[in-house]
Amino acid sequence: MQDVIRPDPDALLAQLRNDEARALRGKLRIYFGASAGVGKTWAMLSAAQRERATGRDVLIGVIETHGRTETAALLTGLDTLPLRELDYRGRTLAEFDLDAALARKPAVLLVDELAHTNAPGSRHAKRWQDVQELLAAGIEVWSALNVQHLESLNGTVGAITGVRVHETVPDTVLDEADEVVLVDATPDELTARLAAGKVYLPQQAERAAQNFFRKGNLIALREIALRRTAEHVEDDVRGWRVEQSGAGGNGQGRELQAWNTSGAILACVGPHEGAAQTVRTAARLAGQLNVRWHAVYVETPRLQRLAAAERDRILAVLKLAEELGAVTAVLTGVDVAVELAGQAQRLNCATLVVGRAEPAKGWLRWWPSAALTRELARHAPGLDIVEVARAESSRRIAHGRPGRLADDNVEDTDRPRARWPGYAFTAAISVGITLVAMPLSNVLELTNIVMLFLLGVVGSALRFGRGPAAFAALLNVAAFDYFFVPPRLSFSVSDVQYVLTFVVMLGVGLLVGQLTAGLRFAAGVSASRERRAQSLFELTRELSAALESTQVVELGAAAVEGHFGGRALVLVTDANDRLVMPSQAPKGFDASVADWSFRQGQPAGLATATLAAQPWHYVPLQAPMRIRGVLALSPAQPRWLLIPEQAQQLETLARQIAIALERVHYVEVAQQAVVEMESERLRNALLGAISHDVRTPLTALIALAESLQNLPSDEHVEAARAIVSQAHQLHALVSNLLDMARLESGIAGGAVNLRRDWQSVEEVLGSAIRAAEPALGGVHVQTVLPVDLPLVEFDAVLIERVLVNLLENAAKYGAPPIVVSGSVTDAALVLTVRDHGPGLPDVVKGHEQTLFDKFTRGQAESATPGVGLGLAICKAVVNAHGGDVTASNAQDGGAEFVVTLPRRAPPVSMEAQL
Repeated sequence: MQDVIRPDPDALLAQLRNDEARALRGKLRIYFGASAGVGKTWAMLSAAQRERATGRDVLIGVIETHGRTETAALLTGLDTLPLRELDYRGRTLAEFDLDAALARKPAVLLVDELAHTNAPGSRHAKRWQDVQELLAAGIEVWSALNVQHLESLNGTVGAITGVRVHETVPDTVLDEADEVVLVDATPDELTARLAAGKVYLPQQAERAAQNFFRKGNLIALREIALRRTAEHVEDDVRGWRVEQSGAGGNGQGRELQAWNTSGAILACVGPHEGAAQTVRTAARLAGQLNVRWHAVYVETPRLQRLAAAERDRILAVLKLAEELGAVTAVLTGVDVAVELAGQAQRLNCATLVVGRAEPAKGWLRWWPSAALTRELARHAPGLDIVEVARAESSRRIAHGRPGRLADDNVEDTDRPRARWPGYAFTAAISVGITLVAMPLSNVLELTNIVMLFLLGVVGSALRFGRGPAAFAALLNVAAFDYFFVPPRLSFSVSDVQYVLTFVVMLGVGLLVGQLTAGLRFAAGVSASRERRAQSLFELTRELSAALESTQVVELGAAAVEGHFGGRALVLVTDANDRLVMPSQAPKGFDASVADWSFRQGQPAGLATATLAAQPWHYVPLQAPMRIRGVLALSPAQPRWLLIPEQAQQLETLARQIAIALERVHYVEVAQQAVVEMESERLRNALLGAISHDVRTPLTALIALAESLQNLPSDEHVEAARAIVSQAHQLHALVSNLLDMARLESGIAGGAVNLRRDWQSVEEVLGSAIRAAEPALGGVHVQTVLPVDLPLVEFDAVLIERVLVNLLENAAKYGAPPIVVSGSVTDAALVLTVRDHGPGLPDVVKGHEQTLFDKFTRGQAESATPGVGLGLAICKAVVNAHGGDVTASNAQDGGAEFVVTLPRRAPPVSMEAQL
């Protein structure tokens, strides 16, 4: 027999979580085209008109018609959101109003030009980030995008058209879109539209026809757009097949075997300017092959001395890789090829993507692509190596200067230090050794003097690095030849063997300097890793002993400040799940940004894409169950936040703090629960004992009081009647206490014995009215029951008690008439007890279910007798039947209590008897 393939439980759970998240998140539809003028905005507005005709709430957030009359005509009848005006350098800019859109919350929102860059001062730097927040709020968004604005295709399109655009969108935005609508037009049709003035104004159209809108460019862009759309459709098909396989239907789980890939992709980020193109190509390959991918940068001792601008460019490329979906890392080592091969093996990457560097220029000759490729092939012969060509662009479109991590006027404290002091000290060391050795030249052999000079090389390498060490080796050879080798004070050599001595001395000096400098570099790297590990260990150890949230806050802030310097704040939530802000906010701290990071669950501020101009970096404290607060950091070196290792360190510290806060919270919850359980158990035991001990003498007291009613004296008869009345009330109270204790003990132990039987609702209701007559005091009870009310299965004694308590409650706190009605559905019996009094008190409005708590009364200082157990007993009995009881105010006055009991169809024999 063929084996039955069962679905993976983890996959099913992940699918359920994804479905739940998708249900809360809005849908994104992108109208995708090869270039401007294909009709994306026109198609989007046409679809919006059709949706409006069906009655959906369609709102235009921002639309760019570019003066096209046909497109502007489609705006008729559609509601438009006013734009927000921003002042920037003496100009007024109109931007999309994100907050107004969130407040309006339409069913469908149109946001054109997804790749648009927002004006400085906006919440997000890019419009696609505004769209992400709209989607998180549950709003369906429609937008438009051209193929040249995709980040991974930016270099490819720039190389084809000669124009590089700088307004880009990460590929993940298009990949995660729920719908991608391809809007296509042939090159000839698009050229005709351009000539007719339907794309740009006449002046712009003429320039565009000569540059971007050439037929060859349009054909190539059309092909790229079609291929990218096909990839998205393929992803949809694959996702559908995975869902079907997860459902376990038709044995489709076997089809997953054909979808497995050969491995991941590792992109090698170098210091050359083509590194961004390498990253984009790796992202494209990963998307086409549907594999995970990583980006890694290897920092060697020489790269540590790069200028600040070049280091910023490398960090920007790593940030770009993260935006494109890569997992980034910075490695340290001496041999780039060895580190890359080792990382590929650790990550199980089957393909290495390296960039083709510029022709050897300057001192970056150490990064020849061919040499690196050969070394990689030698160290990792089983891996595929892809070399990416450099992308050239004839011109660049002007764009705004990207934000920096620090103000331009602030001195760059991370700039490499000047190297001349190292060379100066090296020269001084060589001179010093020469001066020390000259008086000893007649005592020491020349070989020993060589050792002194080698010692100076080692000292220079250990203190100043490779360059000064090599300089020391050359200088020491020259000094040894000039001052110590015969003939002295001359560079002439009397014995040719000394030439070999010079060569060996120079080689040994260079080798020792190289090894010493490498050891120094490795020691620095190890020390840095040890500091990161030590900070995590110390924080974890201290947080494990914290018992209060205030301790966690202090320890967490101190650990972050100790690692990153600057100032750190740990903000936690209060009982109402609101972020508690500091009483005295430090300089630059913005409470609104911290609150946004907490509500959205995303980092914001410094070194992020959201409000990047802020001097503080805000990280949500994401615990396993929920967000517990926000970690705010103003680091001593803002550039550190762009280094992947430092960013991961900050995330790890925030995670540890969040877990500690959650642990402290649940410890408090557990302690409170234990106290409440013990209190409840003790109270139930006391109630049970008291009710049992009081019931026997109370019964005797009632019998004696009733016997006094037979005395001939009238005044004694009245006293006896009062005693009997009060004794009956006390007896009812004791009965309620006993019933409540018995019910709660049975519910807690899972042993509530219900004597279920098919009962007539009319009979149980009549019995309850008769039992409640003493409390009703002559008040008439109206019953509204359907004639064909069927039998219902329940415990007649307990349900009668529920009705009696509800009738007594209506008589005490309501006003006549009291109406009891009933109805049935296929799954439930619904009984309603209503009075026409003042209704529920104001103190419980919005919290009506608290009336069913034990010892809860609607009027705490009421003269009406009672201790608040009747409704609690009703709730316990109904819950034991699997039903529900609710309280509310009736529309035309009075209080209304509704009891819902589950039911099933009675047996056929009983229906025949009826």
